[in-house]
Amino acid sequence: MLSLLSRRSGAVAAGAVLLALTLGGPAVHAQSAAPAAPASAGNAGANPSGVMQQSIAYWLERLHQASRNRAYVGTFVYSSGAEIASSKIWHVCDGRQQFERIEALSGAPRITMRRNDEVAIFFPAQKLVHKDRREALRQFPDLLRAPNRRIEAFYTARVVGTERVAGLEATVVDFVAGDGLRFGYRIWSEQRTGLMIKMQTRTPQGRVLEQVAFTELQLDAPVRMEQLARQFEQTSGYRVVHPVQRASTAQEQGWRQRNEVPGFQSMGLHLRQDPQAAPIAQWIFSDGLASVSLFIETFNPQRHTRETALAEGATHSVSRRVAEHWVTAMGEVPPETLLLHIQALERLR
Repeated sequence: MLSLLSRRSGAVAAGAVLLALTLGGPAVHAQSAAPAAPASAGNAGANPSGVMQQSIAYWLERLHQASRNRAYVGTFVYSSGAEIASSKIWHVCDGRQQFERIEALSGAPRITMRRNDEVAIFFPAQKLVHKDRREALRQFPDLLRAPNRRIEAFYTARVVGTERVAGLEATVVDFVAGDGLRFGYRIWSEQRTGLMIKMQTRTPQGRVLEQVAFTELQLDAPVRMEQLARQFEQTSGYRVVHPVQRASTAQEQGWRQRNEVPGFQSMGLHLRQDPQAAPIAQWIFSDGLASVSLFIETFNPQRHTRETALAEGATHSVSRRVAEHWVTAMGEVPPETLLLHIQALERLR
């Protein structure tokens, strides 16, 4: 099941990678988060001269716009615990269409091509391509969604200094979570363009759960959109696999939430169907930065033998039985948040 659910299975060049911790204790209500720890390098201990404190909506808009109408090539590294993975990215966007090629430089050979929300993952050794639409996929460095007005009720932004990353000067900004239901983020925004060149996911106490950062970056690189478009379609000699899925609604599938988990809104539900297995519904929620997926399937006592809680880096997973169904909640949020999502589920029929 987890191999099916894992966003890391080839697709997550964003550094959102997955899972292994034991959860204990009941779900808790939102708590006040302690301030994020101060920056540890450069002059990130104080507000840099000339950089005004701005709202989180300002910073999200700046980060969002930075990757539009811009081309770049770079190498970035993802780290979580003992795991380190590196990839090379080619990115181009003309304000309407966005193309990316992300090639894994460590581990098994893998190339992820993205055209807007279409994703093609090439596995050269197996001569296999997985093609999918990833409406909720967050890809580095276009990781953050467009601003959501509700974000300001749950996160605040604070400039903590400046620091060099990949030879470029960056403003360091903390996105501080206002409760215990979500993690905080530390963002390095390149000063000239606003592009995010490093990101950490952090606990309220400032512990880094995972991070992704450019080690080299060429801004305004000569990346040709038509060349990436051809590569996206070059599947000759490969077996192409398309997921069998269709858009649905929670009501159509017989579910609703008794109450909203603070800040998290429904982003839609898809039904994934495998000819050799029972269908699985994926219900996605987001607070504008963090996201949670509920994977709902029919309970099978042979496979669903015990409730579990797993984690790797910032990503947690909690599995529980709900009525005659098995629900796995997964997201880059504390496990208590996942339990609240499961506990809010109610079967309509």
